[in-house]
Parts: sequence; structure tokens; C-alpha cells
Amino acid sequence: MRPPAAPDRTRRRELLLQRDGATCVWCGRPFGSLVQPTTEHVVPRVKGGPSWLENELLACRRCNGQRGHQAPVAWLEECARRGWAPDPDRLLRSLVALQEAVGRRGGQRRARPYLDRELRRLRRRTAPP
Repeated sequence: MRPPAAPDRTRRRELLLQRDGATCVWCGRPFGSLVQPTTEHVVPRVKGGPSWLENELLACRRCNGQRGHQAPVAWLEECARRGWAPDPDRLLRSLVALQEAVGRRGGQRRARPYLDRELRRLRRRTAPP
């Protein structure tokens, strides 16, 4: 039996809006007619990140394009330096959900160490002093 087909791009965006809200994870700008949401891979595909909903967030086109393949925690810190309003809690939830999905589904040999490193960095960054 074949697994169910993945949702198309429009449906993925709708699901992400429901899950994460209608603001860019990196700069905090609300989505609307002037700021369109794009899907952003938390663990970039070139780093072994899967094309799973758990590995996607919504970002504005500007942030998605400027981030490129930069690590999520490094880009989060860069966004904060620029005076934007990044959402570290949403990023943490996304990384944890992806780690759990990888644990359930298996595989993702290349993405696992990258994901573990980013979770450690983010937890150190957000830990109370």
C-alpha cells in the first residue's frame, strides 16, 4: 500500500498558517497583500533536510531569500542584530517536532547531526542565566 500523497504547496501553506500563525518566523512581519508567506526549510535540503511539513516554517520572501542555506540559529541571531523580531520559541517548537518526526520515521542520516547541533545551540541561547 502506498503512503498518502503529500499536500500540495497551497495546502502546505494553509497548514503552516494554522500551525504557526500569520507572521514571519524571522522578522515578525505579518503576512498580507504586501508580505507574502513562503515555505522555509528549517534544516535546508542541501544539508539533508527532508521535505516534510515538520521541516517547514513560513517566512517572508525577504527573509527566506537572505537566509539562503545559513543555519537557523545563526540566522535567528542575525535577525535579532538587525532589530527584527524573530520568534525563537516557534523555531524551537519546529526543531523539536522535526526531531520527533525523524525519530518516528527514521532515516535522515545527514540531517540528524545538523538538527541536534541546532537544538543545542538554540537551547543554550534561550536558557535562563
